[in-house]
Amino acid sequence: MASTPGRGVLPILWRALVLLWSCGGLCRGGPGVNVYLSVEEMRRLIGLEAELYYVRNDVVSHCALPFKLLVPGETNSLHFTWHTKSKVEYKLGFQVDNLVAMDMPRANISAQGEVPRTISVFRVDLLCTGNLDSEVTMEVQLNLTINSSKNITVLNFKRRKICYKKPEQEEKNLIYPGKNSSKDGRTAFDAVHTVPTTSTRVFYISVGVCCAVIFLVAIILAVLHLHSMKRVELDDSMSESGSSQGLSQPSTQTTQYLRADTPNNATPVTSYPTLRIEKNDLKSVTLAEAKARVKDIAISRERVTFKDVLQEGTFGRIFHGILVDEKDPSKEKYVFAKTVKDHASEVQVTMMLTESCKLRGLHHRNLLPISHVCIEDGERPMVLLPYLNWGNLKLFLRQCKLAEANNPQAISQQDLVHMAIQIACGMSYLARREVIHKDLATRNCVIDDSLQVKIADNALSRDLFPMDYHCLGDNENRPVRWMALESLVNNEFSSASDVWAFGVTLWELMTLGQTPYVDIDPFEMAAYLKDGYRIAQPINCPDELFAVMACCWALDRDERPKFQQLVQCLTEFHAALGAYV
Repeated sequence: MASTPGRGVLPILWRALVLLWSCGGLCRGGPGVNVYLSVEEMRRLIGLEAELYYVRNDVVSHCALPFKLLVPGETNSLHFTWHTKSKVEYKLGFQVDNLVAMDMPRANISAQGEVPRTISVFRVDLLCTGNLDSEVTMEVQLNLTINSSKNITVLNFKRRKICYKKPEQEEKNLIYPGKNSSKDGRTAFDAVHTVPTTSTRVFYISVGVCCAVIFLVAIILAVLHLHSMKRVELDDSMSESGSSQGLSQPSTQTTQYLRADTPNNATPVTSYPTLRIEKNDLKSVTLAEAKARVKDIAISRERVTFKDVLQEGTFGRIFHGILVDEKDPSKEKYVFAKTVKDHASEVQVTMMLTESCKLRGLHHRNLLPISHVCIEDGERPMVLLPYLNWGNLKLFLRQCKLAEANNPQAISQQDLVHMAIQIACGMSYLARREVIHKDLATRNCVIDDSLQVKIADNALSRDLFPMDYHCLGDNENRPVRWMALESLVNNEFSSASDVWAFGVTLWELMTLGQTPYVDIDPFEMAAYLKDGYRIAQPINCPDELFAVMACCWALDRDERPKFQQLVQCLTEFHAALGAYV
């Protein structure tokens, strides 16, 4: 969707909202109310295998309620699971911020009544009008009253529904048969009888397009035939003069790619260099060369003991391991151990070793370079890094999104800004050392229980987070949704392109690990960014913080802030947030 106008809510407002969830509402020892999204509903909405509790045994989740889940355009209903042990009355209402794009939602239960005593599901239908493309913010308000007293708890479930404009307005009555008539008085019966007309029109248009394509192909074949005849005549004349130039020039051919929305007679790939990114130079490094680069930090595999598997992909794994000190075997320390499976190719092994060296030799409190490697003959290579006990930052953020109120991993907005400051400090150090990361994202950061964040390399990231990487027709997976426009179009990387990626990383922090530009086709990202569109402002993100993100996404790289400026700006904003505590 196109970028939306700036919107933000200061943390003090959310803290005021938390007061509504105090023991003035549901309390422990109460009627045993549960309201949640089932595993099936979570899988359908965001693809996670987990339940999301809004109320568990009378305790309201302070972390789950504030976030507005995105409802895709093809999803037209929401399902809430609820039950209680004793009598609890409810009232149900709805609010929509754009009634032109979406009608008021409808539920399959009455507007008021009693919460069921057995596990039940109620459905809310989201009725897009089809009048325009829009992202609609809607709210389901559920008021719970215990024993008909004045003890009322208000639960607000907010969603962002994607609505699309339909080609024919009368199709609305076919999709939602509950509407017996439209605003102009036409009935559903009338709408049904317009379908043959539309189908006939589509048929004739299709036939016309097919004829045009056939005619165009015939012209192209005729031109190619004439051109080939001229080439034969030219070759004959050149052969008579003893020259071979006419044979060498026509043999140079390159594969041309066209954008999906480009007509057949459009300019070829030279006008869309997004699809012509140079081959990754890592593939030119041999395995022997990669091992030679890390030979000085190689250790014996016998010093490493594997514990748990933290992450696993198609050909890679990350273990929680223990490294024994070489001089004193009684001393041990925890490490991350990156390795590959037996079926991994030599190219994959080489890229793991080479990419692991990206931060080698750099020393900063917010960087996590490799410490040792194991490259013994006959064994799969292994890379060791210092251990941070809360692990991958992206996975940690997603856990926080589903955390309950009493979960120690529940974090505040001030904590998230503090994480962003640490990432900016680490990147500022890299910029001063003229080191370009090229793949900054929360998936390539780690965090400990004191919320200390460290930037790591991107070794195995393509395998462990395959949904974050896309191939643009050249057999090379790249983090398209995190890349600056000049990186997409011209394969140009700099500290300024890292600043762009930092803006997306900041957006990830504020959304607790959501995927950016999730509705945009990766092949269309360059055109989307060039037209001025950007990812929308996250829910519960202050305007000041979103302004920082927007500065990072300036098309002109010279207009983007430096990392040192970002550190200063975020530090001042962090201090301002502290004034509300």
